[in-house]
Amino acid sequence: MTPARVTVASFAPAPGSATGVADYAAAIETALRRFGDVAPDSRDADVALYHIGNNRLHEEIYRRALARPGVVVLHDAVLQHFFLGAFSHEQYVEEFVHNYGEWNRGLAEDLWKNRARSAADPRYFDYPMLKRLACASRAIVVHNPAAARLVREHHPGARVFEIPHFFTPPSVPDPIETLRFRRKLGLGQRTLLVGVFGHLRESKRLPVVLRAMKCVWASGADARLLVQGSFASSDLERALSPEIERDPRILRVEFLERADFLKWAAATDVCVNLRFPTAAETSGIAVAMMGVGKAVVFTSGKEIARIPEDACLRVDLGPAEEEMLSDNLRWLAADREAAIEIGRRAAAHIQREHALERVAARYWEIIAAL
Repeated sequence: MTPARVTVASFAPAPGSATGVADYAAAIETALRRFGDVAPDSRDADVALYHIGNNRLHEEIYRRALARPGVVVLHDAVLQHFFLGAFSHEQYVEEFVHNYGEWNRGLAEDLWKNRARSAADPRYFDYPMLKRLACASRAIVVHNPAAARLVREHHPGARVFEIPHFFTPPSVPDPIETLRFRRKLGLGQRTLLVGVFGHLRESKRLPVVLRAMKCVWASGADARLLVQGSFASSDLERALSPEIERDPRILRVEFLERADFLKWAAATDVCVNLRFPTAAETSGIAVAMMGVGKAVVFTSGKEIARIPEDACLRVDLGPAEEEMLSDNLRWLAADREAAIEIGRRAAAHIQREHALERVAARYWEIIAAL
């Protein structure tokens, strides 16, 4: 007898929503169709797949995941800001108490009162508030060991599976087109273009990047800085925009369509992807930049534990952060071949471990087991 095909219901923000989770979910849905039937928002599927992120776009999906348990793909392992945005004062405090006990009710009240500071205050990242979702779900998928650890801290019995963030090779501009684009930007053949990409939040450490680049320039290195993306905080924008806009060594670009993003990505030599405070997330932009052969500088931590030591650069938090970053960038500006070699190793790692077909097969193993 031929076994019945499994039907999967996939719940995620609609394509075109202001979150990379929407594009990720759509690609996973397409890839899973070679194994079984996938129907967005189906109520009568065998297994439900819920994509959960840390903003209000996921509010209805979160409630569905509790009402009808299935497989949760946890794109952010800190849901603190989701609850701050989606819940009332009373609901937030009770949810915090559910996670961390009655003795922390006063802390919950304080966090709610000062929530305007939540994007930069590390205390908010210390309380992920995962207990209810972890206890209810049949299985939870995360993208790195740091996220897996946070889930298990909230529910030691949770079924947690680590699956890499997928990568599909894009159609990047050819080297001659990229060279022409760099010349148009006023970059020399040996100029090191350092890029910061995506939503510009406090956690991306942009002030640290700017100070490190000043050290690089003071050494006489031939380097430029690209700052791409929109500011997520008006306070951060007011603090940094004047400095960025008046410095001719900084290229400023906001939103980019995919084709234009690939053009800038191809022209970039090094991507800086620092994170603190961290939500134990895996950066889709960092995976994409590594996949197209670019050197990426990360903040050290369990989030990047699966990346080989020679396939990226790491910067420690603390007093040495700025110095380590500037030292690495000066080195790569002086030794362009080193950046190219790190990029080659990065691409090999991503193409081997993050291929969409491999990722989709791992998802299906979990779904079929349920």
